[in-house]
Amino acid sequence: MRVKQHTLSLFFGVIFVLALIGQSIAGLFAFNEDQIAHGAAAATWLGFVTSSAFVVDVAENWQSEYLQFFLFILATIWLVQKGSPESKKPGDEGVGTDEEQLVGAHARPDSPKWAKVGGWRTWIYSNSLLLAMGTVFLLSWLAQALAGTTVYNQEQAEHGQPSVTVAEYMIGADFWNRTLQNWQSEFLAVGSMVALSIVLRQRGSSESKPVGAPHAESAVDSE
Repeated sequence: MRVKQHTLSLFFGVIFVLALIGQSIAGLFAFNEDQIAHGAAAATWLGFVTSSAFVVDVAENWQSEYLQFFLFILATIWLVQKGSPESKKPGDEGVGTDEEQLVGAHARPDSPKWAKVGGWRTWIYSNSLLLAMGTVFLLSWLAQALAGTTVYNQEQAEHGQPSVTVAEYMIGADFWNRTLQNWQSEFLAVGSMVALSIVLRQRGSSESKPVGAPHAESAVDSE
C-alpha cells in the first residue's frame, strides 16, 4: 500500500484520534473539578473514559455527524442545487440506470463482485454507504440515550429526585436538548457548504469547482 495514495483518510484518522485523546484529558480535568467541588473522589483517566459522562458526550457528537451524512447522501439522490459541486446536475435526479451505475450485465471486469451478481446482494451493495451511515447513527444515538440516562439519573439522585427509565429520558428535555443542539449545527454546516460552493472557490480542492467556472455550472458541467 502506498501511503501517499491514502493520505486523506490517514490525515483525518490521525487528527480524530488526537482530538479524542485531547477531549478525554480536558474532560477528565473538568469532571474532577466538579467531583472535588461536590466533595467526591477524583476519577482516573481510565475510569473517566469508560464512564457514562464521557460516553454521552462522544456519542451525541457521533450520532449528529453520521445523521448529517446519512441525510446528505439520501437527499442528493433526488434533490439538486444548480451550480453547486455538491449536487448532480438538474435533470439527473434519481438512482440512475444499471448502465450508468455499472451493475449487473453492465458491470466491468474490475467492478466489485456484488455489483455484478444481481439480486439482493447488488441491492445491498448499491445502498451500502447509506446503510452504514444509518447504522452508525442509530447505534451512537442509542449509546447517547443509554449513557445519558445514567448521567441524568446520577444528577437526579444528587438532588433527591426520582430516577427515570431510558424511554422516559428519551422523551425528556435533557435528551432532546443534547440532540437538537448538535443537529442544528450539522444541518447549517451542510447547507452552507452546498450554497457557498456555488459562488466561492478553493483552488485545488475536489469539493470546489474550478476557479474560473461560471457560478451556474456544477463541477460536472465544467469538466
